[in-house]
Amino acid sequence: MKLLVTGAAGFIGYHTTKALLDRGDQVIGIDNLNSYYDVGLKEARLAQLSGRNGFTFHKLDLTDSDGMERLFSDAMPERVVHLAAQAGVRYSLQNPRAYVDSNIVGTLNVLEGCRHTGVEHLVFASSSSVYGANARMPFSVHQNVDHPLSLYAASKKANELMAHTYAHLYGLPVTGLRFFTVYGPWGRPDMAPMIFTRKMLAGEPIDVFNNGQHARDFTYIDDIVEGVVRTLDKVAQSNPGWSGEDPDPATSSAPYRIYNIGNSDPVALLDFIATLERALGVKAKLNMLPLQPGDVVETYANVDDLTAAVGFRPSTPLEAGIEKFASWYRGYYQT
Repeated sequence: MKLLVTGAAGFIGYHTTKALLDRGDQVIGIDNLNSYYDVGLKEARLAQLSGRNGFTFHKLDLTDSDGMERLFSDAMPERVVHLAAQAGVRYSLQNPRAYVDSNIVGTLNVLEGCRHTGVEHLVFASSSSVYGANARMPFSVHQNVDHPLSLYAASKKANELMAHTYAHLYGLPVTGLRFFTVYGPWGRPDMAPMIFTRKMLAGEPIDVFNNGQHARDFTYIDDIVEGVVRTLDKVAQSNPGWSGEDPDPATSSAPYRIYNIGNSDPVALLDFIATLERALGVKAKLNMLPLQPGDVVETYANVDDLTAAVGFRPSTPLEAGIEKFASWYRGYYQT
């Protein structure tokens, strides 16, 4: 197929693009290569893709409405994987406007492009952060998510609402995937695995928030990518049993679906650190700190709907995934 992947130089975007190219798809990748984290890492990911048969790249900001309109008009992609976003919960407390620009204005431009060029299916990135103050575990897509704890989470919830609107008004098939703490080779430097590894190898203490009383549904990148590709291949459809009198948040009378995509096996933060210690062969120095604004205490994905829809079954245990990540890290950073 002819596909557009936004955020192709990002962590999940890079791995997704690689998987699509590996199976023979033609991929148009876009990314603005912003400086939220190390641009060199983004360029190194792109270097792995450049020269691949079927891959073209455009440096383009999602907020450039004219540029996005031209791109869609010229490329005419059959399907779109929208992974570009301003990420990070804590950074949204410092720079909230970046989230409105990238995540809301940018997503609007993607939706408009899909609408006007007859895209067959849009798969877009949401986040486990939308569950916010919800406390019932595991998190289910059939729960309401009306109490976000950060602007990042609110922007992702807004993306889901915007996507539903386009599905309803224009019949655009859309599927949202709520990602749960993705880790692995080529990961984001602002996330715990990379931060912890860098500091542990340098002999520096790592900040452990909520005094270590966190749990996260850590999900290995290969499992995530398999789920994304499977979802892309299954075009969203309406739910004929959907009722406005008892509305299901995960489906609609429009061609709209929301799925959790995670390992469905939450790991205590201190256990995660211990696993990283074994893989790196070093002992972490812990700097215990209180809960940070915007953080949730635990994430735990119920993935039954995604399993039923596309056969998604994560298969990478934490120990194996961390070993692969640590090996990549030492090789890339020459540590």
